[in-house]
Amino acid sequence: MKKYSHLLIFLLYSILVQMTGQAAPAKDNTGISSPDGAIQCEINMTGGRLFLSVALDGTTILEPSPLSMTIDGIEITTGVKEGKIIRFSADEYFPLAGLHSTGKNHFNGVSIALKHIKTGLKYSLEAKVFNDAVAFRFIIPGDKDVVRAPDESTVFRIPEKSIVWYHDLYMHYEGIHSKKLIDTVPSGQWAAPPLTVLLPEKSGYLSITEANLTSYAGMALQSDGKNGFVLRLGHSHPASYPYVLRYKKEDVERLSRIATIKGIISTPWRVIIAGKDLNTLVNSDVIYSLCPPPGKSLFPGGAETEWTKPGRAVWRYLDGGGDQSLKNMKEFSRLASELGFEYNILEGFWSRWPDDSIKSLVDYSKKLGVGIIVWKHSNTLQDKKVRDELFQRCHRLGVAGLKIDFFDHEAKEVIDLYEDILKETAALKLVCIFHGANKPTGLWRTYPNAMIYEAVKGMEASKLSDRATHETTIPFTRMVAGPADYSVCHFGTRRQNTTWVHQAATAAIYSAPLITYAATPANILANPCGEMVKSLPAVWDETIVLPPSEIGELAIYAQRKGTTWFLSVINGLQPKSVKILLSFLGTGNYDTYILKDNPDNPADAVIETGTAIKNDIKEINLIGGGGYMLRCSLK
Repeated sequence: MKKYSHLLIFLLYSILVQMTGQAAPAKDNTGISSPDGAIQCEINMTGGRLFLSVALDGTTILEPSPLSMTIDGIEITTGVKEGKIIRFSADEYFPLAGLHSTGKNHFNGVSIALKHIKTGLKYSLEAKVFNDAVAFRFIIPGDKDVVRAPDESTVFRIPEKSIVWYHDLYMHYEGIHSKKLIDTVPSGQWAAPPLTVLLPEKSGYLSITEANLTSYAGMALQSDGKNGFVLRLGHSHPASYPYVLRYKKEDVERLSRIATIKGIISTPWRVIIAGKDLNTLVNSDVIYSLCPPPGKSLFPGGAETEWTKPGRAVWRYLDGGGDQSLKNMKEFSRLASELGFEYNILEGFWSRWPDDSIKSLVDYSKKLGVGIIVWKHSNTLQDKKVRDELFQRCHRLGVAGLKIDFFDHEAKEVIDLYEDILKETAALKLVCIFHGANKPTGLWRTYPNAMIYEAVKGMEASKLSDRATHETTIPFTRMVAGPADYSVCHFGTRRQNTTWVHQAATAAIYSAPLITYAATPANILANPCGEMVKSLPAVWDETIVLPPSEIGELAIYAQRKGTTWFLSVINGLQPKSVKILLSFLGTGNYDTYILKDNPDNPADAVIETGTAIKNDIKEINLIGGGGYMLRCSLK
């Protein structure tokens, strides 16, 4: 795509709409640029209707897109008069736990006062432009006792000849991504955010999702067949197969009705992450930046409150982990300690144990530095009394947290349940894993006990045969929204067309405040990859996505913890040879520890040691589904 000036783009668009019989844009528009000037956002009025567009270095990456908000069936974003405009900005840092340890909240923002002429309703549109993203939301004032029903149908219009990665909602957020030219996506196609886009001529990337989803229905996207994806709220989503399987028809019907809200309506932030490369996409902090910091009453230490510490978990469920006895679970905790891991996850069998057995396991594990996390179906937790009894019992027994499963819907009722759980568990110092869940929206920043959301087709999907493609796709699609509870690192047949080293490398690339390992601790310790796995942290101080990483083909991550660097590579289906410059290393000499595939046996690993310095070049030959790991420890 040629690089026209942003002004010229809008002049051309004006001519186009005149030729097609539509009203031309008004002369007045509101422009906002990112602090570094790379991203430009324009909010325009076209015949009294709001439009938003985005450019990156002068090239349009989001074409003029109609913003649509309705209240009680009345569209308040048409027939609009613009009022006072207030500009604001921020430049601050905050702690993170994931791919890097410090987040940056740096943007230029605008608040535009608007009036719906027919009804007289006054509201505002807020937009923030970051160096790597644009975000906007609507705020509609209202009396605290007045009940209203909001809905949205904003269209995100993507340039033609872009490539998109998406999956539908049949399995809710546990789908396999399709890769398609935007022009070929049929009308009505559902897409679970984040939607990842490769712009024409490989000029950059987009990811479309939402942030700070509270007290509101979740967002999915639906193609209009004209290079646009329409925002759809939870009540309009097709009920997923998992939800229909596990819930009653009355539940399906109830959640298909539009949700009402009392008082002020503040939508979640609608987010367009944008950058020239995958490193920008993966390292964006915008989803967290758009969420408020944690409250001191629940989290006196903020994001670094001691009982929310990040860690790695063992889990007996996926790898022939033996029986469900107290003796075996104590052995799992002992082996978790031997690995240096921080958590042991128990499936539903724990609820059949007497309290003294649970307390015995908790006390034994705590002496080893291992916390116990217990599983629970979410279907009974709509009842606050049931939640209180469960959470109080866990607190009384010294349990570290809960793995809560089978939400499977994004209706407002379900979103409200997430927040109720987070507040109530935080008050009792319990961490949460959300399984069978929707996408994360940055709420770890507000509730640091929200350790991880599943929202991915993970290692539990035993019939997924092409893990090589899937596992090199999701770091740049689903995980742009935040960590995914994938259950990493399986050395058995579930790994399908990937190697042992590939599996070990996912444990580095799929970092999370709480990362669960699929392999039993005994199988990790017995594996030649075990020594490398033991040295992998749950979260990192710094992450760099290196070329020639490519969605669905290859992921190359350089990651730092303290002064130690790790290089982790996972390959897709096709064999590749790559040269990687160790430009990320600091000064000084490093001892190296290398894991390589055995080209003759995917169920094996070759170990090498040596030394390295900054700007050394590593030549790596990768088999299909292969992997590579390099640890560089400063001497």
